[in-house]
Amino acid sequence: MNEVKRVPAASSNPHLLRLLRCIAAGAAEISQEGGDIVVHRARAGHPPLRFPAATVQLAVSSGLAEQRENTLFAAPPLASYLKRAMAKDRDEVFQEQHRDMQTVVVDVDDAKQPARRNLNTSPLTSLSRLKERDGAVFFPADALAAGERLAADFHRGHLNPKVTATWEPKVASRTKGEAGGLLNLTEAAMAARVRFSRAADAMGPELSGVAIDVCCFEKGLETVERERQWPARSAKLLLRAALLALARHYAPPAVRARGNNHHWGDADYRPSMPAGMTAG
Repeated sequence: MNEVKRVPAASSNPHLLRLLRCIAAGAAEISQEGGDIVVHRARAGHPPLRFPAATVQLAVSSGLAEQRENTLFAAPPLASYLKRAMAKDRDEVFQEQHRDMQTVVVDVDDAKQPARRNLNTSPLTSLSRLKERDGAVFFPADALAAGERLAADFHRGHLNPKVTATWEPKVASRTKGEAGGLLNLTEAAMAARVRFSRAADAMGPELSGVAIDVCCFEKGLETVERERQWPARSAKLLLRAALLALARHYAPPAVRARGNNHHWGDADYRPSMPAGMTAG
C-alpha cells in the first residue's frame, strides 16, 4: 500500500507542486543536466521542464511519484494530494480577495520601515469609526497610531504567549553550549521589548492593561469590560486616555522655554528704577 510520507506543504514548495502536476498528466521521461533534472513531457508541443534534482528526489521519497529507470510517473496517492493542494489554493485566493491590505510605516530604532497590515484584522480599525455626539472622531489619529506602534513592538518582541507546543528543549535536555530563553532573542526583538516596557510604564498600571488587551491581544471593548467587570462603555473611555498618554510618550510635546529674567552686570551694577520709586 502506498503511503504519503511527510512532505512540505505544496504552497511552500512551488517547484514540487509544478513537478507533481506535470507527471499527474502522464508519465514523463527524465534526463540529468548538471545538477538539474529535465522532464520531457509526453504531450506534443510542450517544452521540457527543468527542476532541481532535490525536488525530484523529494517527490519520490515522499511517495507521490515513482521512478523506473528514466521514467517518472504518478504514484497512487498523488491525485488526492493534488486535490487537497488545489483546495487550499482556492481558500488562499478567497482570503486574499477579502483582505484589506495596506502598507504602513513603522518606526524602528528611529528608522522608518514599511510593513504590510491587514486592516480587516486590525483591532484598531473599528475604533477609528467611533464618533463623538458632535460627529468628531472619538479616537484621534495620533492615539490610534500609538496603539499600532505598541502592537508592533509587542509582536516584534515575541511577547505574545505561546499557544502551541514549544520546541525549545528543556534545561535538563539541553546539550552543553546551547542557550534558550532571552539569549535566543535577536537584538531587534530585545529592543522591541525595551520600547514596549517603557511605553507601558508611560501609560501607568491603571491604563496600560486595557491598551495591551485591545491593541496587542486584540480583544474587543465589550470583552474587556466583561473580563474586568467594568461598567458598560468604560473601556472606551479608559482606552482613549491610555492611547493619548501613549501618544504623548512617543511624541512628547515641546517644552516652552521660560523667559530669562536674570540680568548679568558688573559687581557695582544697580538696576535703574522708575522715577518716584526709592529703595526700601
